[in-house]
Amino acid sequence: MRNRQSRAVSVFLGGLLLATPLMAQAGGTIAGTITYSGKPVPPKEFAFSKFPNPDFCKQNPSKEGDDTRLLKEVEVDANKGLKNAIVSVRGIKDKGFQHTPQVIAKLCEFLPFTGVLVNKGNFVVENTDADPNDPKSKEGVLHNPHSFDVLGAKSSTLFNIGLAKKGDKLDKKIKMRMARKGSVLRLQCDQHEFMQAWFLPVSNAHFDVSGGDGSFEITDVPAGKHKVLAWHPVAGNVTMDVEVEDGATVKVDFDIKKKNKFKP
Repeated sequence: MRNRQSRAVSVFLGGLLLATPLMAQAGGTIAGTITYSGKPVPPKEFAFSKFPNPDFCKQNPSKEGDDTRLLKEVEVDANKGLKNAIVSVRGIKDKGFQHTPQVIAKLCEFLPFTGVLVNKGNFVVENTDADPNDPKSKEGVLHNPHSFDVLGAKSSTLFNIGLAKKGDKLDKKIKMRMARKGSVLRLQCDQHEFMQAWFLPVSNAHFDVSGGDGSFEITDVPAGKHKVLAWHPVAGNVTMDVEVEDGATVKVDFDIKKKNKFKP
């Protein structure tokens, strides 16, 4: 009797061990391309001479030998593939999900240009700039990250902190009071206006940032019907209903044509 019970338990436990990996791999993939077919958005032009540290900042020019920074907010390739768009599965709220943006100030530019954040989570910005050729900036080029909770024409400051030395870092918990209505975070340097970045609030890990050709891929998406958002801070946004099956890849292509009001 004991041997039969032992064999039965072994078979049962073995079945659990075999089943566990299959359960862990449950979910599907959403992949595709984001294009922009709206009106061309010309880059914003800034003369380095109008801002502090012009000689240092123009080490990262818009083009070789240029004394201006072109802020290319909307970048598309030959096939209209849109770079730096965020694709996010909406409606899934994972209370345990954490994500802290890691922004660096490098050669007078905030990197990355777009990203995601978790409301009431932390946000990190680090200054990596120093100019050995300038006695005043030898220990660091002063950057002043100033973040805003932005909803249409409304905005309010979240943090405004100067980072004077190379290696200085801010790590702030942020609370976006307008996030439920669809606000996003805008980051700008008060010393160098052309240093800008944007971040979209998310509540789960199912997101991706489009590459230079507009392509994206989101894996391990729970099976079922979902609303999927393609968002760009300047080009606009579009939402589609997508059905995901376990173990399958669904191809979804977004085309952004105009600036739409973002709805969370």
